[in-house]
Amino acid sequence: MNVPKFKNINIKSYKPGKSGVNKKKKYIKLSANESSLGVSKGVKKILKKKNIFLHRYPDSKSNALRRAISREVKCDFDKIICGAGSDEIIQMICQLYLNKNDEVILPEYSFLMYRIYSKIVGAKVLFSKEIKFKISIENILKKVTKKTKIVFIANPNNPTGTYLNKSELILLRKKLNKKILLVIDDAYHEYNLKKDYVTGLDLFKRSKNVFILRTFSKLYGLASLRIGWGYGDKTIIKALYKIKPPFNVNLLAENCATKAIADKGFVKRSVIHNTFWGNRIKKTLSNYNISTNETVCNFLLLDFKNCKISSNLFMKKLFNNRIIVRGMDEYKIKNCLRLSIGNSSENKYLLKVVNKIFKNV
Repeated sequence: MNVPKFKNINIKSYKPGKSGVNKKKKYIKLSANESSLGVSKGVKKILKKKNIFLHRYPDSKSNALRRAISREVKCDFDKIICGAGSDEIIQMICQLYLNKNDEVILPEYSFLMYRIYSKIVGAKVLFSKEIKFKISIENILKKVTKKTKIVFIANPNNPTGTYLNKSELILLRKKLNKKILLVIDDAYHEYNLKKDYVTGLDLFKRSKNVFILRTFSKLYGLASLRIGWGYGDKTIIKALYKIKPPFNVNLLAENCATKAIADKGFVKRSVIHNTFWGNRIKKTLSNYNISTNETVCNFLLLDFKNCKISSNLFMKKLFNNRIIVRGMDEYKIKNCLRLSIGNSSENKYLLKVVNKIFKNV
């Protein structure tokens, strides 16, 4: 008996950073931009509860979480949709907007799922050239055609760690055709304390042609629970509910996210920790001619262009010392690595290992 024929899927699948390690050794994972402080005390209390009714289906619209988001972030309840990670919302946006041969524009270095979900529905992905690892508005506009339906950007951007300021974001939306949906991924917004930075949500809360993505996987530490949300015009949200799976957000994820978003103290501690250690790591790496982005995310992109050793050799030496970082081959960024900022003990050990590596070079 033959397997029924399925359509040809000519897509390179997502490959996560290395995480499987020798069980006999305890590795430090600084490759996935996860929360350096874990989860808040409130979330820990929920996880210890015994009366979580996992045999019941969750609320299909995640209303408790949507109310918490609306209250804490000061946005419209009816413009919020929750998903199993912001990944799922990216997928739904692509399903809603894109037909075969429609065009999507991405920065040349960007989150891999934008291109994957776009290609799955048959769209053509165009990449705009970046300038010194920063998104170029001019180069995005050069790629626009009559077939352009969506422009995806993350701000700050993953994996480069650069960002567009307030005036640049406004200019991008102004210059784009009004019929093009601009999707802004705010995944790392909490970490950016620069005075000229404004989140996509704060800037385009009332816009009809901008859609915002948010996640609980980064600062809030709920990566394993898969929970994120999107924000857009009510017409878009209403349409997304027609294609959203009925029980896509599980009860535990919703409860934890509802508690997490209300804990302002945890957010503040996480940001202070990230800024302190990001700057300290950046300074140490600069001593060895490894350049990095500013600390506006919970990771640094390490550029070895002027360094004595290559990124591959450095990554190998870190791994030999039980530290895992993310190679940039999947993103096609040459001689660079992405390093997530860990907790205090992990960061101290990292700096010790870095100094040891270059002492022997």
